[in-house]
Amino acid sequence: MLSPQVTPSALRHHHAAGSNSTQGTCWHPDDVQQQESPLVMKHVFLTGPPGVGKTTLVKKVCEAVVSAGVTINGFYTEEVRESGRRVGFDVVTVTGDRGRLSRVSSEPAAGRHEYRVGQYAVDLQSFESLVLPLFRDTREGSRRVFVIDEIGKMELFSQAFIRAVRQTLDASSCSIVGTIPVPKGKPLALVEEVRGRQDIKIFMVTKENRDSLCDDIVSALQECLK
Repeated sequence: MLSPQVTPSALRHHHAAGSNSTQGTCWHPDDVQQQESPLVMKHVFLTGPPGVGKTTLVKKVCEAVVSAGVTINGFYTEEVRESGRRVGFDVVTVTGDRGRLSRVSSEPAAGRHEYRVGQYAVDLQSFESLVLPLFRDTREGSRRVFVIDEIGKMELFSQAFIRAVRQTLDASSCSIVGTIPVPKGKPLALVEEVRGRQDIKIFMVTKENRDSLCDDIVSALQECLK
């Protein structure tokens, strides 16, 4: 596993232009102008197109903060492939427990309601049984990092998950490092809430910057934990 070196670095940011101008605070390493934020930042989120490397980057950030003695909890979303073909997604906790999130399904299951995103059938019961208990540790105790990878269409079928995320965003005991999708089609209410909060730093991940963002994200997260 990679153990990136954590070095202090100046954080440069901008308010995203155009339609994103009112959506939170978006950070990009190529910007040179620095502005003061009126609020203390509590959480860090990554956004970017599918497959750009958001989950890989979150894992590197978590390795770095764990090596600095910070307690973490939460989950990642990982692709499941068979013979080189993507057949679904699993959720994996930071301690390695794994559960099904979705699988390719050509026809709805007979006799029961099925949650679907495109060709994928979402296993809501499996997702909730693994992920929801993780949120219990965010309500009290010492400062820690909570991983939410990701807040997307599949996860948002769960109303209990939505409530848990909102409670954690407002909790004083932890800082979230999470991922959200880029806007596409019908807006996702909780994702737009995240974009609109003034206590969240949002990093745009691209193929060009993904290998150089880790230190900046770690530094931002360390500021959130102060």
